Amino acid sequence: MQQDLMTRARTWLAEDPDPETRAELAALIDAEDLDELGARFAGTLQFGTAGLRGEIGAGPMRMNRAVVIRAAAGLAAYLKDRGQEGGLVVIGYDARYKSTDFARDTAAVMTGAGLRAAVLPRPLPTPVLAYAIRHLGAVAGVEVTASHNPPRDNGYKVYLGDGSQIVPPADGEIAAAIAAVGPLDTVPRPDGGWETLGDEVLDAYLARTDAVMAAGSPRTARVVYTAMHGVGTSVLAAAFDRAGFPAPVLVAEQAEPDPAFPTVAFPNPEEPGAMDLAFATARRSDPDIIIANDPDADRCAVAVPDPAADGGWRMLRGDEVGALLAAHLVRRGVSGVFAESIVSSSLLGRIAEKAGLGYEETLTGFKWIARVEGLRYGYEEALGYCVDPDGVRDKDGITAALLVTELASVLKEQGRTLLDLLDDLAVEHGLHATDQLSVRVEDLSVIADAMRLLREKPPTALAGLAVTSAEDLSHGTPLLPPTDGLRYHLEGARVIVRPSGTEPKLKCYLEVVVPVASADALPAARAKGAELLAGIKRDLAAAAGI
Repeated sequence: MQQDLMTRARTWLAEDPDPETRAELAALIDAEDLDELGARFAGTLQFGTAGLRGEIGAGPMRMNRAVVIRAAAGLAAYLKDRGQEGGLVVIGYDARYKSTDFARDTAAVMTGAGLRAAVLPRPLPTPVLAYAIRHLGAVAGVEVTASHNPPRDNGYKVYLGDGSQIVPPADGEIAAAIAAVGPLDTVPRPDGGWETLGDEVLDAYLARTDAVMAAGSPRTARVVYTAMHGVGTSVLAAAFDRAGFPAPVLVAEQAEPDPAFPTVAFPNPEEPGAMDLAFATARRSDPDIIIANDPDADRCAVAVPDPAADGGWRMLRGDEVGALLAAHLVRRGVSGVFAESIVSSSLLGRIAEKAGLGYEETLTGFKWIARVEGLRYGYEEALGYCVDPDGVRDKDGITAALLVTELASVLKEQGRTLLDLLDDLAVEHGLHATDQLSVRVEDLSVIADAMRLLREKPPTALAGLAVTSAEDLSHGTPLLPPTDGLRYHLEGARVIVRPSGTEPKLKCYLEVVVPVASADALPAARAKGAELLAGIKRDLAAAAGI
Protein backbone atom coordinates (compact mmCIF):
# COMPACT_ATOMS: atom_id res chain seq x y z
CA MET A 1 0.00 0.00 0.00
CA GLN A 2 2.76 2.42 1.01
CA GLN A 3 4.82 1.45 -2.02
CA ASP A 4 1.80 1.94 -4.31
CA LEU A 5 1.21 5.42 -2.87
CA MET A 6 4.84 6.45 -3.38
CA THR A 7 4.78 5.08 -6.94
CA ARG A 8 1.66 7.10 -7.80
CA ALA A 9 3.19 10.22 -6.27
CA ARG A 10 6.42 9.82 -8.27
CA THR A 11 4.46 9.19 -11.47
CA TRP A 12 2.48 12.39 -10.88
CA LEU A 13 5.69 14.29 -10.10
CA ALA A 14 7.26 13.20 -13.38
CA GLU A 15 4.55 14.85 -15.47
CA ASP A 16 3.67 17.89 -13.30
CA PRO A 17 4.41 20.97 -15.48
CA ASP A 18 4.49 23.48 -12.59
CA PRO A 19 7.84 24.05 -10.79
CA GLU A 20 6.04 25.18 -7.60
CA THR A 21 3.85 22.13 -7.17
CA ARG A 22 6.70 19.86 -8.32
CA ALA A 23 8.88 21.21 -5.50
CA GLU A 24 6.02 20.84 -3.03
CA LEU A 25 5.35 17.22 -4.02
CA ALA A 26 9.06 16.33 -4.13
CA ALA A 27 9.43 17.56 -0.55
CA LEU A 28 6.52 15.39 0.59
CA ILE A 29 8.01 12.35 -1.18
CA ASP A 30 11.46 12.98 0.31
CA ALA A 31 9.94 13.32 3.78
CA GLU A 32 7.82 10.19 3.19
CA ASP A 33 4.85 12.15 4.56
CA LEU A 34 2.36 9.35 4.02
CA ASP A 35 -0.56 11.11 5.70
CA GLU A 36 -0.33 14.17 3.46
CA LEU A 37 0.43 12.11 0.35
CA GLY A 38 -2.51 9.84 1.21
CA ALA A 39 -4.84 12.84 1.37
CA ARG A 40 -3.63 14.23 -1.95
CA PHE A 41 -3.83 10.87 -3.75
CA ALA A 42 -7.04 9.58 -2.14
CA GLY A 43 -8.84 10.00 -5.46
CA THR A 44 -9.29 12.78 -7.98
CA LEU A 45 -10.95 16.16 -7.64
CA GLN A 46 -14.44 15.45 -8.96
CA PHE A 47 -15.77 17.39 -11.92
CA GLY A 48 -19.45 18.16 -11.40
CA THR A 49 -22.06 20.81 -12.08
CA ALA A 50 -19.90 23.36 -10.23
CA GLY A 51 -16.95 22.28 -12.42
CA LEU A 52 -13.87 21.88 -10.23
CA ARG A 53 -13.09 23.60 -6.96
CA GLY A 54 -10.49 22.90 -4.31
CA GLU A 55 -7.34 23.91 -2.49
CA ILE A 56 -4.29 24.76 -4.60
CA GLY A 57 -1.50 22.22 -4.27
CA ALA A 58 0.16 19.18 -5.81
CA GLY A 59 -1.68 15.94 -6.51
CA PRO A 60 -4.98 14.82 -8.05
CA MET A 61 -7.08 15.96 -5.04
CA ARG A 62 -5.86 19.56 -5.35
CA MET A 63 -6.24 22.36 -7.89
CA ASN A 64 -3.07 22.62 -9.99
CA ARG A 65 -1.92 22.94 -13.57
CA ALA A 66 -1.89 19.18 -14.16
CA VAL A 67 -5.52 18.87 -13.04
CA VAL A 68 -6.53 21.90 -15.12
CA ILE A 69 -4.79 20.62 -18.26
CA ARG A 70 -6.65 17.32 -17.94
CA ALA A 71 -9.94 19.14 -17.38
CA ALA A 72 -9.34 21.32 -20.45
CA ALA A 73 -8.40 18.29 -22.54
CA GLY A 74 -11.56 16.48 -21.44
CA LEU A 75 -13.72 19.50 -22.23
CA ALA A 76 -12.08 19.84 -25.65
CA ALA A 77 -12.72 16.14 -26.41
CA TYR A 78 -16.36 16.52 -25.30
CA LEU A 79 -16.85 19.53 -27.61
CA LYS A 80 -15.20 17.82 -30.60
CA ASP A 81 -17.28 14.68 -30.08
CA ARG A 82 -20.33 16.93 -30.54
CA GLY A 83 -19.15 18.38 -33.82
CA GLN A 84 -17.67 21.60 -32.42
CA GLU A 85 -14.24 21.24 -34.03
CA GLY A 86 -12.98 24.75 -34.77
CA GLY A 87 -15.52 26.34 -32.41
CA LEU A 88 -14.61 29.23 -30.13
CA VAL A 89 -13.99 28.75 -26.40
CA VAL A 90 -13.84 31.95 -24.33
CA ILE A 91 -11.76 31.92 -21.14
CA GLY A 92 -12.07 34.29 -18.21
CA TYR A 93 -10.25 34.36 -14.89
CA ASP A 94 -10.22 36.15 -11.56
CA ALA A 95 -7.25 37.41 -9.49
CA ARG A 96 -6.71 34.33 -7.32
CA TYR A 97 -3.44 32.44 -7.03
CA LYS A 98 -2.68 30.53 -10.26
CA SER A 99 -5.73 31.87 -12.12
CA THR A 100 -3.60 33.36 -14.91
CA ASP A 101 -1.69 30.07 -15.30
CA PHE A 102 -4.88 28.01 -15.40
CA ALA A 103 -6.42 30.33 -18.03
CA ARG A 104 -3.30 30.17 -20.20
CA ASP A 105 -3.11 26.35 -19.94
CA THR A 106 -6.77 26.11 -20.97
CA ALA A 107 -6.17 28.33 -23.99
CA ALA A 108 -3.16 26.22 -25.00
CA VAL A 109 -5.06 22.94 -24.69
CA MET A 110 -8.04 24.24 -26.69
CA THR A 111 -5.75 25.54 -29.42
CA GLY A 112 -3.82 22.26 -29.52
CA ALA A 113 -7.09 20.34 -29.84
CA GLY A 114 -8.17 22.26 -32.94
CA LEU A 115 -10.59 24.64 -31.24
CA ARG A 116 -10.24 28.42 -31.21
CA ALA A 117 -9.52 30.06 -27.88
CA ALA A 118 -9.97 33.66 -26.77
CA VAL A 119 -8.88 34.88 -23.33
CA LEU A 120 -10.35 37.94 -21.62
CA PRO A 121 -7.79 40.76 -21.38
CA ARG A 122 -7.29 40.70 -17.59
CA PRO A 123 -8.98 39.46 -14.40
CA LEU A 124 -12.66 40.43 -14.77
CA PRO A 125 -16.00 39.55 -13.14
CA THR A 126 -17.49 36.17 -13.95
CA PRO A 127 -20.61 37.82 -15.49
CA VAL A 128 -18.41 39.38 -18.19
CA LEU A 129 -17.33 35.88 -19.23
CA ALA A 130 -20.94 34.62 -19.15
CA TYR A 131 -21.94 37.57 -21.35
CA ALA A 132 -19.00 37.07 -23.74
CA ILE A 133 -19.98 33.48 -24.58
CA ARG A 134 -23.22 34.49 -26.29
CA HIS A 135 -21.93 37.84 -27.51
CA LEU A 136 -19.08 36.16 -29.40
CA GLY A 137 -21.03 33.06 -30.48
CA ALA A 138 -18.75 30.69 -28.57
CA VAL A 139 -19.41 26.97 -28.19
CA ALA A 140 -18.24 27.02 -24.57
CA GLY A 141 -16.72 29.19 -21.89
CA VAL A 142 -14.44 28.60 -18.92
CA GLU A 143 -14.12 30.84 -15.88
CA VAL A 144 -11.18 30.24 -13.55
CA THR A 145 -12.51 31.23 -10.12
CA ALA A 146 -13.30 29.91 -6.67
CA SER A 147 -15.81 32.72 -6.10
CA HIS A 148 -15.99 33.41 -2.35
CA ASN A 149 -13.97 30.39 -1.14
CA PRO A 150 -10.92 30.76 1.15
CA PRO A 151 -7.68 32.25 -0.28
CA ARG A 152 -5.94 28.93 -0.93
CA ASP A 153 -8.75 27.65 -3.18
CA ASN A 154 -9.28 27.99 -6.89
CA GLY A 155 -11.81 26.54 -9.30
CA TYR A 156 -12.86 25.90 -12.88
CA LYS A 157 -16.40 26.73 -13.98
CA VAL A 158 -17.68 25.54 -17.38
CA TYR A 159 -20.42 27.05 -19.53
CA LEU A 160 -21.75 25.74 -22.83
CA GLY A 161 -22.72 27.84 -25.84
CA ASP A 162 -26.10 28.89 -24.46
CA GLY A 163 -24.23 30.94 -21.86
CA SER A 164 -25.46 28.84 -18.93
CA GLN A 165 -23.42 26.70 -16.57
CA ILE A 166 -23.41 22.97 -17.29
CA VAL A 167 -26.06 20.63 -15.88
CA PRO A 168 -26.47 16.83 -16.10
CA PRO A 169 -25.85 14.91 -18.23
CA ALA A 170 -23.15 17.23 -19.66
CA ASP A 171 -21.20 17.30 -16.38
CA GLY A 172 -20.96 13.51 -16.26
CA GLU A 173 -20.03 13.28 -19.94
CA ILE A 174 -17.27 15.87 -19.52
CA ALA A 175 -16.06 14.08 -16.38
CA ALA A 176 -15.84 10.82 -18.37
CA ALA A 177 -13.87 12.59 -21.10
CA ILE A 178 -11.47 13.99 -18.47
CA ALA A 179 -10.98 10.50 -17.00
CA ALA A 180 -10.10 9.21 -20.48
CA VAL A 181 -7.25 11.71 -20.97
CA GLY A 182 -3.90 9.91 -21.22
CA PRO A 183 -0.47 11.06 -19.99
CA LEU A 184 -0.05 14.84 -20.02
CA ASP A 185 2.74 14.66 -22.60
CA THR A 186 0.12 13.37 -25.06
CA VAL A 187 -1.95 16.57 -24.68
CA PRO A 188 -0.78 19.13 -27.30
CA ARG A 189 -0.10 22.54 -25.69
CA PRO A 190 1.32 25.01 -28.19
CA ASP A 191 3.00 28.21 -26.96
CA GLY A 192 0.60 30.43 -28.87
CA GLY A 193 -2.19 30.56 -31.42
CA TRP A 194 -5.01 31.81 -29.21
CA GLU A 195 -6.41 35.33 -29.07
CA THR A 196 -6.17 37.72 -26.15
CA LEU A 197 -9.25 39.89 -26.36
CA GLY A 198 -9.20 43.67 -25.98
CA ASP A 199 -11.71 45.77 -24.09
CA GLU A 200 -14.37 45.46 -26.80
CA VAL A 201 -16.19 42.66 -24.97
CA LEU A 202 -16.09 44.55 -21.68
CA ASP A 203 -17.35 47.67 -23.44
CA ALA A 204 -20.23 45.67 -24.96
CA TYR A 205 -21.08 44.23 -21.53
CA LEU A 206 -21.09 47.70 -19.98
CA ALA A 207 -23.30 49.03 -22.79
CA ARG A 208 -25.69 46.17 -22.08
CA THR A 209 -25.97 47.17 -18.40
CA ASP A 210 -27.93 50.25 -19.50
CA ALA A 211 -30.87 47.93 -20.27
CA VAL A 212 -31.21 47.01 -16.60
CA MET A 213 -32.62 50.39 -15.58
CA ALA A 214 -35.73 52.29 -16.60
CA ALA A 215 -35.18 55.28 -18.85
CA GLY A 216 -35.31 58.51 -16.89
CA SER A 217 -35.36 56.83 -13.48
CA PRO A 218 -33.82 58.68 -10.49
CA ARG A 219 -30.07 58.08 -10.06
CA THR A 220 -29.43 59.86 -6.76
CA ALA A 221 -28.65 57.15 -4.19
CA ARG A 222 -25.16 57.31 -2.71
CA VAL A 223 -23.30 54.02 -2.23
CA VAL A 224 -20.35 52.70 -0.27
CA TYR A 225 -18.86 49.80 -2.24
CA THR A 226 -16.46 46.97 -1.47
CA ALA A 227 -15.05 44.49 -3.98
CA MET A 228 -13.88 42.25 -1.11
CA HIS A 229 -10.34 42.18 -2.58
CA GLY A 230 -11.78 40.89 -5.85
CA VAL A 231 -12.16 42.06 -9.43
CA GLY A 232 -15.35 44.13 -9.22
CA THR A 233 -14.14 47.68 -8.55
CA SER A 234 -13.27 48.96 -12.01
CA VAL A 235 -16.26 47.36 -13.76
CA LEU A 236 -18.79 48.46 -11.15
CA ALA A 237 -17.38 52.00 -11.10
CA ALA A 238 -17.61 52.16 -14.90
CA ALA A 239 -21.20 50.85 -14.85
CA PHE A 240 -22.21 53.40 -12.20
CA ASP A 241 -20.59 56.20 -14.20
CA ARG A 242 -22.46 55.18 -17.38
CA ALA A 243 -25.72 55.06 -15.42
CA GLY A 244 -25.24 58.53 -13.96
CA PHE A 245 -25.13 57.49 -10.31
CA PRO A 246 -22.82 59.33 -7.89
CA ALA A 247 -19.40 57.68 -7.86
CA PRO A 248 -19.35 54.96 -5.17
CA VAL A 249 -17.25 55.59 -2.08
CA LEU A 250 -14.79 52.69 -2.13
CA VAL A 251 -13.71 50.66 0.88
CA ALA A 252 -10.09 51.48 0.16
CA GLU A 253 -8.58 48.53 2.03
CA GLN A 254 -10.55 46.06 -0.12
CA ALA A 255 -10.78 47.89 -3.47
CA GLU A 256 -7.87 46.25 -5.31
CA PRO A 257 -7.53 42.56 -6.20
CA ASP A 258 -5.45 40.63 -3.65
CA PRO A 259 -5.44 36.81 -3.66
CA ALA A 260 -4.43 36.77 0.03
CA PHE A 261 -7.71 38.50 1.02
CA PRO A 262 -5.82 40.04 3.96
CA THR A 263 -8.70 41.82 5.74
CA VAL A 264 -11.22 38.97 5.87
CA ALA A 265 -11.27 35.41 7.21
CA PHE A 266 -13.50 34.38 4.28
CA PRO A 267 -14.04 36.71 1.30
CA ASN A 268 -17.80 36.30 1.45
CA PRO A 269 -20.09 39.19 2.47
CA GLU A 270 -22.27 36.70 4.38
CA GLU A 271 -19.44 35.66 6.73
CA PRO A 272 -19.07 37.31 10.16
CA GLY A 273 -16.67 40.27 10.07
CA ALA A 274 -16.39 40.43 6.29
CA MET A 275 -18.37 43.69 6.13
CA ASP A 276 -16.75 45.44 9.11
CA LEU A 277 -14.60 47.75 6.98
CA ALA A 278 -17.59 48.62 4.79
CA PHE A 279 -19.62 49.53 7.87
CA ALA A 280 -16.76 51.69 9.16
CA THR A 281 -16.50 53.46 5.80
CA ALA A 282 -20.27 54.04 5.78
CA ARG A 283 -20.21 55.57 9.25
CA ARG A 284 -17.68 58.10 7.95
CA SER A 285 -19.42 58.90 4.64
CA ASP A 286 -23.16 58.48 5.44
CA PRO A 287 -24.35 56.80 2.20
CA ASP A 288 -27.87 55.58 1.45
CA ILE A 289 -26.80 51.93 1.09
CA ILE A 290 -23.72 49.70 1.12
CA ILE A 291 -23.08 47.30 -1.76
CA ALA A 292 -20.57 44.44 -1.69
CA ASN A 293 -19.55 42.02 -4.39
CA ASP A 294 -17.81 38.74 -3.73
CA PRO A 295 -14.33 38.30 -5.29
CA ASP A 296 -15.54 37.35 -8.80
CA ALA A 297 -18.42 39.88 -8.60
CA ASP A 298 -21.24 37.53 -9.48
CA ARG A 299 -22.90 37.99 -6.07
CA CYS A 300 -24.27 41.23 -4.64
CA ALA A 301 -24.78 42.00 -0.94
CA VAL A 302 -26.69 45.02 0.36
CA ALA A 303 -26.64 46.73 3.77
CA VAL A 304 -28.93 49.52 4.95
CA PRO A 305 -28.94 52.09 7.74
CA ASP A 306 -30.81 50.68 10.73
CA PRO A 307 -30.75 52.50 14.10
CA ALA A 308 -31.71 49.25 15.83
CA ALA A 309 -28.65 47.40 14.51
CA ASP A 310 -25.21 47.26 16.13
CA GLY A 311 -23.19 50.09 14.62
CA GLY A 312 -26.23 51.51 12.84
CA TRP A 313 -26.06 49.27 9.74
CA ARG A 314 -27.73 45.97 8.90
CA MET A 315 -27.00 43.44 6.21
CA LEU A 316 -30.08 42.48 4.24
CA ARG A 317 -30.62 38.78 3.71
CA GLY A 318 -30.43 37.52 0.15
CA ASP A 319 -34.12 36.73 0.35
CA GLU A 320 -34.89 40.32 1.34
CA VAL A 321 -32.95 41.73 -1.61
CA GLY A 322 -34.56 39.12 -3.87
CA ALA A 323 -38.04 40.29 -2.85
CA LEU A 324 -37.13 43.99 -3.12
CA LEU A 325 -35.83 43.62 -6.69
CA ALA A 326 -38.90 41.57 -7.65
CA ALA A 327 -41.22 44.25 -6.26
CA HIS A 328 -39.26 46.95 -8.09
CA LEU A 329 -39.54 45.09 -11.41
CA VAL A 330 -43.27 44.50 -10.88
CA ARG A 331 -43.81 48.21 -10.30
CA ARG A 332 -41.92 48.90 -13.51
CA GLY A 333 -44.44 46.71 -15.33
CA VAL A 334 -42.16 43.90 -16.54
CA SER A 335 -43.50 40.70 -18.06
CA GLY A 336 -42.13 37.17 -18.07
CA VAL A 337 -41.36 34.50 -15.50
CA PHE A 338 -39.88 34.97 -12.01
CA ALA A 339 -37.80 32.02 -10.80
CA GLU A 340 -35.84 31.00 -7.74
CA SER A 341 -34.26 27.91 -6.26
CA ILE A 342 -36.13 25.78 -3.73
CA VAL A 343 -33.95 27.06 -0.86
CA SER A 344 -35.07 30.66 -1.40
CA SER A 345 -38.05 32.42 0.18
CA SER A 346 -41.56 31.58 -0.99
CA LEU A 347 -42.33 35.32 -0.94
CA LEU A 348 -41.21 35.58 -4.58
CA GLY A 349 -44.02 33.23 -5.60
CA ARG A 350 -46.58 35.39 -3.82
CA ILE A 351 -45.27 38.56 -5.46
CA ALA A 352 -45.37 36.92 -8.91
CA GLU A 353 -48.85 35.47 -8.38
CA LYS A 354 -50.34 38.80 -7.30
CA ALA A 355 -48.73 40.51 -10.31
CA GLY A 356 -50.07 37.85 -12.71
CA LEU A 357 -46.56 36.73 -13.66
CA GLY A 358 -45.25 33.21 -14.19
CA TYR A 359 -43.28 31.60 -11.38
CA GLU A 360 -41.00 28.56 -11.17
CA GLU A 361 -38.90 26.84 -8.51
CA THR A 362 -35.69 25.05 -9.53
CA LEU A 363 -32.92 23.09 -7.89
CA THR A 364 -30.15 25.08 -6.25
CA GLY A 365 -27.88 27.04 -8.57
CA PHE A 366 -28.13 29.42 -11.48
CA LYS A 367 -27.33 26.56 -13.83
CA TRP A 368 -31.00 25.65 -13.26
CA ILE A 369 -32.54 29.11 -12.74
CA ALA A 370 -31.04 30.46 -15.99
CA ARG A 371 -32.69 27.66 -17.98
CA VAL A 372 -36.26 28.57 -17.00
CA GLU A 373 -38.22 29.28 -20.17
CA GLY A 374 -39.30 32.90 -20.47
CA LEU A 375 -37.16 33.97 -17.50
CA ARG A 376 -37.33 37.67 -16.68
CA TYR A 377 -35.85 37.62 -13.18
CA GLY A 378 -34.24 34.94 -11.05
CA TYR A 379 -32.60 34.94 -7.67
CA GLU A 380 -31.12 32.69 -5.01
CA GLU A 381 -30.82 33.41 -1.29
CA ALA A 382 -27.01 33.17 -1.44
CA LEU A 383 -26.83 36.76 -2.80
CA GLY A 384 -27.25 35.79 -6.46
CA TYR A 385 -29.50 37.77 -8.82
CA CYS A 386 -30.12 37.46 -12.54
CA VAL A 387 -31.76 40.74 -13.55
CA ASP A 388 -30.92 40.73 -17.28
CA PRO A 389 -31.23 37.12 -18.49
CA ASP A 390 -31.07 38.16 -22.16
CA GLY A 391 -27.58 39.55 -21.48
CA VAL A 392 -26.16 37.26 -18.79
CA ARG A 393 -27.69 33.84 -18.11
CA ASP A 394 -26.15 33.63 -14.68
CA LYS A 395 -26.06 35.61 -11.47
CA ASP A 396 -24.52 39.05 -11.99
CA GLY A 397 -23.39 41.20 -9.08
CA ILE A 398 -22.77 44.26 -11.26
CA THR A 399 -26.22 44.59 -12.86
CA ALA A 400 -27.88 43.62 -9.56
CA ALA A 401 -25.99 46.49 -7.90
CA LEU A 402 -27.30 48.88 -10.55
CA LEU A 403 -30.90 47.73 -10.09
CA VAL A 404 -30.84 47.92 -6.29
CA THR A 405 -29.28 51.39 -6.47
CA GLU A 406 -32.01 52.47 -8.87
CA LEU A 407 -34.61 51.17 -6.41
CA ALA A 408 -32.91 53.00 -3.52
CA SER A 409 -32.96 56.16 -5.65
CA VAL A 410 -36.70 55.83 -6.43
CA LEU A 411 -37.48 55.35 -2.76
CA LYS A 412 -35.17 58.20 -1.74
CA GLU A 413 -37.12 60.57 -4.01
CA GLN A 414 -40.26 59.48 -2.10
CA GLY A 415 -38.61 60.03 1.29
CA ARG A 416 -38.60 56.26 1.88
CA THR A 417 -36.05 53.45 2.27
CA LEU A 418 -35.55 49.79 1.39
CA LEU A 419 -36.71 48.89 4.92
CA ASP A 420 -39.97 50.75 4.33
CA LEU A 421 -40.60 48.70 1.19
CA LEU A 422 -39.84 45.48 3.08
CA ASP A 423 -42.49 46.50 5.62
CA ASP A 424 -44.98 47.06 2.80
CA LEU A 425 -44.29 43.58 1.41
CA ALA A 426 -44.74 41.98 4.84
CA VAL A 427 -48.12 43.65 5.32
CA GLU A 428 -49.20 42.72 1.79
CA HIS A 429 -47.99 39.11 1.69
CA GLY A 430 -47.22 38.12 5.29
CA LEU A 431 -43.88 38.28 7.07
CA HIS A 432 -41.55 35.77 5.42
CA ALA A 433 -38.72 35.33 7.95
CA THR A 434 -35.75 33.24 6.86
CA ASP A 435 -32.59 31.96 8.49
CA GLN A 436 -29.92 29.36 7.87
CA LEU A 437 -28.26 26.70 9.97
CA SER A 438 -24.87 26.23 8.33
CA VAL A 439 -22.23 23.84 9.68
CA ARG A 440 -18.69 23.93 8.26
CA VAL A 441 -16.88 20.60 8.74
CA GLU A 442 -13.35 19.26 8.48
CA ASP A 443 -14.60 15.70 8.06
CA LEU A 444 -17.18 15.24 5.27
CA SER A 445 -18.52 12.10 6.99
CA VAL A 446 -20.21 14.43 9.51
CA ILE A 447 -22.45 15.67 6.69
CA ALA A 448 -23.19 12.16 5.42
CA ASP A 449 -24.04 11.00 8.96
CA ALA A 450 -26.42 13.94 9.50
CA MET A 451 -28.23 13.26 6.20
CA ARG A 452 -28.47 9.54 7.02
CA LEU A 453 -29.86 10.26 10.50
CA LEU A 454 -32.52 12.61 9.12
CA ARG A 455 -33.51 10.05 6.49
CA GLU A 456 -33.77 7.23 9.03
CA LYS A 457 -35.60 9.29 11.69
CA PRO A 458 -37.24 12.32 10.07
CA PRO A 459 -38.52 14.87 12.60
CA THR A 460 -42.26 14.93 13.25
CA ALA A 461 -42.27 18.46 14.71
CA LEU A 462 -39.88 21.43 14.89
CA ALA A 463 -40.35 24.35 17.30
CA GLY A 464 -43.76 22.89 18.17
CA LEU A 465 -44.90 23.03 14.54
CA ALA A 466 -46.07 19.70 13.10
CA VAL A 467 -44.23 18.41 10.03
CA THR A 468 -47.02 17.96 7.49
CA SER A 469 -44.83 16.42 4.77
CA ALA A 470 -41.25 15.15 4.44
CA GLU A 471 -39.65 14.69 1.03
CA ASP A 472 -36.38 12.97 0.18
CA LEU A 473 -35.32 14.99 -2.86
CA SER A 474 -32.80 12.33 -3.90
CA HIS A 475 -35.77 10.53 -5.48
CA GLY A 476 -36.78 13.62 -7.47
CA THR A 477 -40.28 15.12 -7.61
CA PRO A 478 -42.76 15.64 -10.46
CA LEU A 479 -41.18 19.11 -10.97
CA LEU A 480 -37.55 18.59 -9.90
CA PRO A 481 -34.77 16.19 -10.92
CA PRO A 482 -33.09 14.21 -8.11
CA THR A 483 -30.70 16.03 -5.77
CA ASP A 484 -29.17 15.19 -2.40
CA GLY A 485 -31.57 17.06 -0.13
CA LEU A 486 -34.49 16.83 2.26
CA ARG A 487 -37.55 19.11 2.37
CA TYR A 488 -39.98 19.44 5.25
CA HIS A 489 -43.24 21.38 5.15
CA LEU A 490 -44.58 22.46 8.51
CA GLU A 491 -47.65 24.39 9.61
CA GLY A 492 -46.55 27.88 8.55
CA ALA A 493 -42.91 26.97 7.88
CA ARG A 494 -40.53 25.16 5.53
CA VAL A 495 -37.11 23.56 5.99
CA ILE A 496 -34.63 22.28 3.40
CA VAL A 497 -31.42 20.42 4.29
CA ARG A 498 -28.63 19.80 1.78
CA PRO A 499 -24.85 19.45 1.54
CA SER A 500 -23.23 22.49 -0.08
CA GLY A 501 -22.12 21.93 -3.66
CA THR A 502 -19.05 24.16 -3.34
CA GLU A 503 -17.87 24.09 0.29
CA PRO A 504 -17.53 21.50 3.11
CA LYS A 505 -20.79 22.62 4.71
CA LEU A 506 -24.16 21.19 5.67
CA LYS A 507 -26.74 23.87 4.92
CA CYS A 508 -30.25 24.04 6.36
CA TYR A 509 -32.62 26.70 4.99
CA LEU A 510 -35.44 27.77 7.27
CA GLU A 511 -38.51 29.88 6.54
CA VAL A 512 -41.56 30.81 8.63
CA VAL A 513 -44.53 32.83 7.38
CA VAL A 514 -46.38 34.96 9.92
CA PRO A 515 -49.61 36.76 8.86
CA VAL A 516 -49.53 40.55 9.41
CA ALA A 517 -52.79 42.43 9.82
CA SER A 518 -51.30 45.93 9.63
CA ALA A 519 -48.04 47.85 9.93
CA ASP A 520 -48.67 48.18 13.68
CA ALA A 521 -48.53 44.38 13.98
CA LEU A 522 -45.08 44.09 12.38
CA PRO A 523 -42.98 44.20 15.60
CA ALA A 524 -44.98 41.36 17.14
CA ALA A 525 -44.83 39.36 13.89
CA ARG A 526 -41.05 39.80 13.71
CA ALA A 527 -40.67 38.67 17.33
CA LYS A 528 -42.78 35.58 16.64
CA GLY A 529 -40.84 34.83 13.44
CA ALA A 530 -37.49 35.09 15.24
CA GLU A 531 -38.72 32.85 18.06
CA LEU A 532 -39.96 30.18 15.64
CA LEU A 533 -36.75 30.27 13.59
CA ALA A 534 -34.63 29.86 16.72
CA GLY A 535 -36.76 26.92 17.81
CA ILE A 536 -36.60 25.24 14.40
CA LYS A 537 -32.83 25.72 14.28
CA ARG A 538 -32.42 24.19 17.76
CA ASP A 539 -34.68 21.20 17.12
CA LEU A 540 -33.28 20.53 13.65
CA ALA A 541 -29.70 20.53 14.94
CA ALA A 542 -30.71 17.95 17.56
CA ALA A 543 -32.51 15.80 14.97
CA ALA A 544 -29.46 15.87 12.66
CA GLY A 545 -26.98 15.23 15.47
CA ILE A 546 -24.95 18.35 14.66
